[in-house]
Amino acid sequence: MTWSGYSSYLLIVVFIVLAPGPDTMVMLKNALSGGGRGGLLATAGIAVANAVQGTAAALGLGVVIARSQPVFLTLKWVGAAYLLFLGFQALRGAWRGNYAAVEDVQRKRASGFRRWREGFLSNITNPKVLVLYLSVLPQFLDPVRTTTWDALLLAYTVTVLGTLWLLILLFFVHRVRTWLSRRRVRRAMDGVTGAALVGFGAALAVES
Repeated sequence: MTWSGYSSYLLIVVFIVLAPGPDTMVMLKNALSGGGRGGLLATAGIAVANAVQGTAAALGLGVVIARSQPVFLTLKWVGAAYLLFLGFQALRGAWRGNYAAVEDVQRKRASGFRRWREGFLSNITNPKVLVLYLSVLPQFLDPVRTTTWDALLLAYTVTVLGTLWLLILLFFVHRVRTWLSRRRVRRAMDGVTGAALVGFGAALAVES
């Protein structure tokens, strides 16, 4: 792995990370309902799942999963259903709009593990993440010269940069939390994140 090759890889990863996706929406959903702590826990879950998928791809396990049609299809449908579930949750919150009463109950019920779990499951059940690793990593790996450590370096680069970007977004959300707490703004944000999650879930379901 040369610095020139790694620099080219970094540039591609930055563009991939900056593109809004399910991870971004799940983090925003938890940040809106659970504050900075909720967004941070969801981000941690996403990071762990991303690292797991990257490790699987780097070690060759991702190819086995991708080529096993029953496993891949099961992962696809579970991932689509979970994104739809999270999306409808956000849309229901936007429709009701009774945040003061609802959030008191949610904060008592919603444990930190639940928010971490939402981040982890939304990423680990998304086969498009694994496919992304399998399509990008081989372009920068020479089967003769590169090692497993090189593959892991590339995989974990995605995890680190993706996590940093989510933390930057979370910091921004925290800075404007007073504005976001307004009922009209909050309903609009929940509506947008919910619709986006439903859209991602539907796109994953119909994708061949």
